[in-house]
Amino acid sequence: MKTLVRLEITRTMRNKRFMFFSVIYPAALFLLIAGPAKNTARIGGTGLTTPLYYMVAMASFGALTAVLMGNSERIAKERAKGWVRQLRLTSLPGRGYVIAKIASAATVTLPAILVVEIVAASVKGVRLDAWQWGALTLSIWAGSFVFAALGVAIGYIASGDAVRPLTMLIYFALSILGGLWMPFTIFPNWLQNIAKWLPTHAYTALGQAIEVGHAPHLTDITLLTGYLVIFTGGAAWFYRKDTRKA
Repeated sequence: MKTLVRLEITRTMRNKRFMFFSVIYPAALFLLIAGPAKNTARIGGTGLTTPLYYMVAMASFGALTAVLMGNSERIAKERAKGWVRQLRLTSLPGRGYVIAKIASAATVTLPAILVVEIVAASVKGVRLDAWQWGALTLSIWAGSFVFAALGVAIGYIASGDAVRPLTMLIYFALSILGGLWMPFTIFPNWLQNIAKWLPTHAYTALGQAIEVGHAPHLTDITLLTGYLVIFTGGAAWFYRKDTRKA
């Protein structure tokens, strides 16, 4: 399984298009949105300045892009080409394949997170305590495992032709409603009541709590843990289902 993880990480890091959209693109969006704003300008209802809010939002967006878009399309294409069928002939157990996919996808999110943080600190003067930088990076990275598992599940649900539109639909819905592109507080109340149960809302809430000097809320951690269990279980179930078809 370790060999497969290393292979997946190496292959991903060599993909120039992937690196652009998951690492460079979120940092560019941060500069586009937060760049013109004053460093002291605050976003209503959050207690955060614009640079602080969008640093977490864009770092989370980059991690989401890396694990969701990359995982789902890659797995669907591997299924179509027969690569997954070949892996089943090896000693690698089914759970090992699923875990390897989730772990390798989540590992490559670190560049996306770090680049946004570096840009925010150097260009917009974002300043946090040392423990906050460490906790912020760790929370965004750890939370990305939830969406890595979702990407694996989608890769087994959709065919090679259908995986991109299905992933894009889920990707944009989670990004927008989760408050990654715009403040959650500008939504009407009925939409806020729906969006607060989405994994992306809890995901960004982890980092936002750390930015104001608090520990992540237990509600957000519990919600993300529940989604991780559901998505991982779904990915394993769809993998076994796909195996029976082969």
